[in-house]
Formats: sequence, C-alpha cells, structure tokens
Amino acid sequence: MKGELLLLPNLLNKEASHELYLPTSVDRAIDTLQGLICESEKEARAYLKRFKLSGGRTFRDIPLAVFNEHSEEVDPLLEPMKRGEKWGLISDAGLPVLADPGYQLVRRASDFGIRVKAFVGPSSLIQALLLSGLPGQRFSFHGYVPKRNPEEKLRQMEMRSKEEQMTQIMIEAPYRNEKLMETLLATLSEDTLLCVAWDLTLPTQGVETHTIRAWRKRSMPSIHKRPAIFLFLST
Repeated sequence: MKGELLLLPNLLNKEASHELYLPTSVDRAIDTLQGLICESEKEARAYLKRFKLSGGRTFRDIPLAVFNEHSEEVDPLLEPMKRGEKWGLISDAGLPVLADPGYQLVRRASDFGIRVKAFVGPSSLIQALLLSGLPGQRFSFHGYVPKRNPEEKLRQMEMRSKEEQMTQIMIEAPYRNEKLMETLLATLSEDTLLCVAWDLTLPTQGVETHTIRAWRKRSMPSIHKRPAIFLFLST
C-alpha cells in the first residue's frame, strides 16, 4: 500500500500561537507523521516543536529531509512514501507549493500513486489579495519581477490587467522592496491601483491601496527588508 504526502501550512508570524491560524486537523496530522520534508532543518524543528506528539515522541524523533530551490533530486524523497509511510511537506512560511518548489513533489507523488492531502492555512499571497480591496475574480501571480528590464514586464502585466480586469500579484526579495516600489511608481499609469501589503499577520502589518497618482504624492511605507506583497489593477 502506498503512503501519503501531507501538504501542511506554516505560520507567517512565527511569534504567534499556531492555534490562532492553523486548524486542529493539522495537529492531528502532525501526530501521525513518520517524516517531514522541509526547506531547512532549523525551521522544521521549530515548527514541529509547536505540536504535542503521542507515544512519548518529541519533535526530535521525526526524521527530516531537506528540499528547497537548490535541490536537484525529487524521487529519492518519495521513497518512504512508496513504502507506505506518511510524510509531511512544509515551507518556511505559509503554504507549500505556492511560490515554493514543492509542486515537483506533488507531481511525482501522483506519478507514483502516492496519495496527496492538502491542509488549509495562511498564505501571504491570499491574505494580501483579501485585504487589498482589488478584485479577486481574476488574478495572476508572477513571482519575482525580472531584474533585467523590469519596466517591459510591468507594462505587459499592466496591459493584460486592463484588458482582462485581472489583478496582478508579485513579490520581491525584502532588501529590494524599495527598488521595486520605485520602478512601479515610475512605470505604471497614473490611474492604476497599486496595493502594498507587508508584515502580514504580524502586529506591524500594513496594507495600503492607492492610485499611482496618489502614491506619488504620499510618503512611502517603511518596507525595506520586510516581507511584502505587491498587487495592482489597471482600471
């Protein structure tokens, strides 16, 4: 009998209690794990430490396997599940697979007949969309804007947004947030609505949505080296 791969949510605010953001089904699922695939061992141990395990087990007793953007092999990670074991997959923050290489594991698990289960939890992308005041009927997530000639990509995104009334979503490395903000303000049309959402679910959370015209007249939010999501809609 094939095992299972459980797609488990993580917190955006690591200082918060997980009971506030994760359903109790996640607690029950963690207690059944025979292993955990993670981006980093340190973050995974901190994650597991939050949960109570039965049978005298502690967070140190669950085997870990690291899988991140630097990993090349996928199939060996699925071997325990092919033997019938139940393993989990987490990202360092939010949901695995979204803006995360975990999709490769899901695809190969399906090829091998391994059952995949997904659990709900916080996602910075979805949180930002919900709080932005921009339409969620149609949206497109682009990941990182290219460092080379980002203006061309942004104009293409803006054109598509206007034609299809589709909210465009992107992220940036926190140390480049201010640079992306400058590029957005210099490139997008004055009537385009731009939302910036940062520190989501943290006490310092902020979300602002204004037209480009209005943004150019305002003081910029303090987003340097803070996790942020950028969204816009061309009206």
